Amino acid sequence: MEASMSYSQEMDDEYEKLIRRMNPPRVVIGNESCKNATVIQVDSVNRHGILLEVVQVLTDLNLVITKAYISSDGGWFMDVFNVTDQDGSRITDEAILDYIQKSLGPDSSCFGRSVGVISSTAYTSIELIGRDRPGLLSELSAVLSHLKCNVVNAEVWTHNTRAAAVMHITDQETSYAVTDPTRLARVKELLCNVLGGSSRSREAKTEVVHVTTHTERRLHQMLFEDRDYERVGDREDEDERQRPNVSVVNWYDKDYSVVTIRCKDRPKLLFDTVCTLTDMQYVVFHGSVDTEGPEAYQEYYVRHVDGSSVKSEAERQRVIHCLEAAIERRVSEGLKLELCTTDRAGLLSDVTRIFRENSLTVTQAEVTTRGGKAINTFYVRDASGYPVDAKTIDSIRQSIGQTILKVKGSPKEWKQEVPQESQSRFLFGGLFKSRSFCNFGLVKSYS
Repeated sequence: MEASMSYSQEMDDEYEKLIRRMNPPRVVIGNESCKNATVIQVDSVNRHGILLEVVQVLTDLNLVITKAYISSDGGWFMDVFNVTDQDGSRITDEAILDYIQKSLGPDSSCFGRSVGVISSTAYTSIELIGRDRPGLLSELSAVLSHLKCNVVNAEVWTHNTRAAAVMHITDQETSYAVTDPTRLARVKELLCNVLGGSSRSREAKTEVVHVTTHTERRLHQMLFEDRDYERVGDREDEDERQRPNVSVVNWYDKDYSVVTIRCKDRPKLLFDTVCTLTDMQYVVFHGSVDTEGPEAYQEYYVRHVDGSSVKSEAERQRVIHCLEAAIERRVSEGLKLELCTTDRAGLLSDVTRIFRENSLTVTQAEVTTRGGKAINTFYVRDASGYPVDAKTIDSIRQSIGQTILKVKGSPKEWKQEVPQESQSRFLFGGLFKSRSFCNFGLVKSYS
């Protein structure tokens, strides 16, 4: 059975390579047609997941996608992206332009592979998920430090009482991946004990993985599988202006479900929504994205991979809640602190211990190591829920080092009111001329 499945997979791969050779992807990059953005056009044979692959390449370069036009009907994928750098300027760096061309063009290794799969022997990847609580990151990093494991990279998200993390660890003595099965079992056991210390509603999980997925995509998958989109308590007390506005309606004449999203714009928003739709097994046939100004507007014409539009009210609500969760997971709540210093064993454990001792809880963290330097970003809040006290931050900076730990900005909250517009605002309205727009919605009963 396994041999048969392996042979079938190999045949599928060879067929995909043949189609790719016959119809190689084409990438056109220009700075002439738009005065304030670089325009990237990608044409390729269509398949499920290709949109996410393209968006992932652009997002990983820290490019800002200001507009996008998506079309993939008829078996062909034709997308246009307007992108800028973080300063809002067109992309002129030849190295970046060449990388985009190689990553998305006919010689790329991106297309045709499983989205975001990364293999590494330089570190051991550990995935953790459990109930969030103050001091959790401090306790996890302390366990790893005690076990002589160094955290070289890590990303931590918290959402809806849950915490998820992907950590890359190495042996403190050799600086290589930890491979001993007995030692890894001990690491997994102790980390799971920390995660499960106060978890009553859902189980804590710790996994050691040898072939890792793109970190941010994996965090989305982990929290989705953990059902963080299921709300704890009532949301009526929340400020409606802080919540993303997500709607799903059916266009019956064309058998599409139309997903519209309006929310405050932020980095990597497009990746987060496309990632979630892809992992929920929805195919984007047409779409448009506009992020000019503080508000982002996204519109997708989708079907499930089985070819159907949304079939029930329960499915509609699930899509809405999952997209809301995907948008909220990366919203940076708290005070942003940046740490840059020479890396050493136990650094993350020491820094997060100081946070915990000063009653700060980490809501989001990104830990990276480059050339022997630790470059870490933390979003912190007061564990009691009150605003972070300036005196507390001054005390922490004195303990860690004024030049090592810096404060970036202030806590960000969604306070800007999102304009209340009709759900019938469709950016692709001119493309799809149909009388059924008069009856657009879910007023009909599902069958």
